[in-house]
Parts: sequence; structure tokens; C-alpha cells
Amino acid sequence: MDKFEMLRTQIKHDSENKVFTEKGWEPIYMVDARARILIIGQAPGAKTQEMKGVFHDQSGVRLRSWMGVDDSIFYESGLIAVLPMDFYFPGHGKQGDLPPRPEFYQKWHPQFLEAMPHVELIILVGMYAQNAYLKPSAYKTITENVLHYKTFLPHYFPLIHPSPRNQVWMSRHPEFAEVILPDFRKCIQKILNA
Repeated sequence: MDKFEMLRTQIKHDSENKVFTEKGWEPIYMVDARARILIIGQAPGAKTQEMKGVFHDQSGVRLRSWMGVDDSIFYESGLIAVLPMDFYFPGHGKQGDLPPRPEFYQKWHPQFLEAMPHVELIILVGMYAQNAYLKPSAYKTITENVLHYKTFLPHYFPLIHPSPRNQVWMSRHPEFAEVILPDFRKCIQKILNA
């Protein structure tokens, strides 16, 4: 049994994940020992949990466009990995999906990171990932983190979530499309083409 298979088994049998395992849910993430780019995002949504895969939605289409990669590079090359902050859909709350369990990533991410020694860039998508990985140097808001992305290079690149719901945010911050995304794409292509 390789490291990733062992981790999947441990996650599924962890008592803290029992409620999800009893529903027949699989932990949602995408990893490979060859990965050079790691995307860390929020917990999977209900549709993602049902589909048993990462970014098979409009957000994924937009993210791949931002990165300048096609589906085969994203899913089949082994060069891109995805670790949500929680590997299971946390349920619905009063204002949308519940947040990922705050202690979850602390328990599992280090083990995955150790098994992916070639990662050069970690893309932090959204508030939960940025709050976890950018402290103490994080700014007070996602907007500030994203607009000051150079502060966190070359190891981290903070992004807003590629959800179509963030179209209003993008219209308020034209520099995102005009400056940040071209730089983001250059970072991605430099790593993938090295």
C-alpha cells in the first residue's frame, strides 16, 4: 500500500469522519507524488461530494482558464494536486454551506504535503485557505491578500474563489483580470514547462 492509499484508508476510518463514512461518502481531493502545483481550497460542496471529484463545475472551468491549462493537464498530468480544507461536504448552514472543520487541515495536510515533495507553488483559494496558510503575514481581507499577492510569492498565490458569484468582485477590481491573472498564468506556465 502506497502512502496515498494508506492516508485514504486512515481518513475513512478516522472516528471524526465516521458520520461521512457511514453515508458512503468518499474523501474528496486529488493528489499525486509528481505534483508541482497544489491548490488548497474550501470544503467540497454537495454537488462535488456527489460527483466524487474536484472542480467538475463552472468554478473549475474558470479556474482552469485562469491557469491556462486544459482538462488533461489539470486531471491527468499528475502535476496539479488539490487539497480542500476539509475532504467532506460539511453540510448546509443558515447562510450557505457550513465552513470546513477548523482542525481538519492541521491533521491531514502535513501528511499529504510530505508525500508531495516537488510542490513549488501553493494556490490558496478563498478565505479559509488563506487564513490558515498566510498567517501571520496575511492581510485583514481576501481582497487585500489577492491584490498584494506578490507579498506571498514565490511559495503562495492567494486567489478569490473562481465561482461565477465572484463576478461582481471582479468587476470592482479590474486589476485582477488586467494584472493579477496574467501574472498568475505566467507563474503556472513557468512551473509546468520547466
